[in-house]
Amino acid sequence: MPTSAHIKAALEPEEIYLLTVVSPRKEEGNSPTGIVGRCLARQLLSQGHKVRVLAEPSQCDGWPDAVSVIEGSITQPVKYAHAFDNVNAMFLAGAIPSTVDDVLARAREAGVEKIVLLSSHGPEYEEDNPPETWFWLAIENAVERSHLAWTCIRPSAVMGALIEGTYPATGTDWPDTIRAEGIVREALLNQGHYPFIHEDDLAAVAAKALTSDDYVGTILEAIGMPLSTRSRIHSIAKALDRSLDAAELTPEQSRSTWRRRGWPAGAIDVTLYALEEYGARLDEMTTWTLAQQPSVPDIIGRPLRTYDEWVSENIETFR
Repeated sequence: MPTSAHIKAALEPEEIYLLTVVSPRKEEGNSPTGIVGRCLARQLLSQGHKVRVLAEPSQCDGWPDAVSVIEGSITQPVKYAHAFDNVNAMFLAGAIPSTVDDVLARAREAGVEKIVLLSSHGPEYEEDNPPETWFWLAIENAVERSHLAWTCIRPSAVMGALIEGTYPATGTDWPDTIRAEGIVREALLNQGHYPFIHEDDLAAVAAKALTSDDYVGTILEAIGMPLSTRSRIHSIAKALDRSLDAAELTPEQSRSTWRRRGWPAGAIDVTLYALEEYGARLDEMTTWTLAQQPSVPDIIGRPLRTYDEWVSENIETFR
């Protein structure tokens, strides 16, 4: 005979985690929401949770069968308000400043209790600029004043963004030139460094923030160690079991190449600045990375996955 506890559990609505995903874009505020979202969905499902996704049309395929997919956009929250129904917590990725307040209003009205925001390190640079120019900082501020439980995640560059094409620093044009010519052309080839995180590790941080209250009201630095451009090329060559050529471009040559590929000036400026700064201040930036608490391994309970591992998992991208 069912106990009262069993009856109560059966009557209570099942908790739903809502993930939002937008199409890859090159304008300001881009992030690899599709790759990270799919990793997060798999992890939440493996833990026995129910997952719903609000995805723009190009991102509606490739989800596990158990995921409920709603075609739509988090940038139009009023139109797709039904996506928030019965949601307990939301992984907010791909929001834009002009509609983020509407997102949060719809979430409150639907009874959403927690927002986990996929943010950026942009706020650290934006805070010195006029508020009307803010992107990431405007979104973070809106989330923090939403009267909902919140966590903001500021990640390193995501390894999988190379495939999704959402950040030039990840080498978004490398697969084409490696497949066609066996070469990588890049500015700051010898000096350039950048921190990277595997999308599975970033998703694991998000899963912890969604399913526990340990990180409510905090900004989590989901960062990996700085990697040199040379070491990333070496990882790809080793996995391909072939040599790759590398040609150093001037910053202006890289700027022209990225501009032809549709990257806006702001993204190009940030990329060149960061590659140079990390290289010039490598010891300082490495010390800063190691000092962050809680660290990603502390949060997810295991070591970070390496760039070598990521390349091995995605080697067909370069063949």
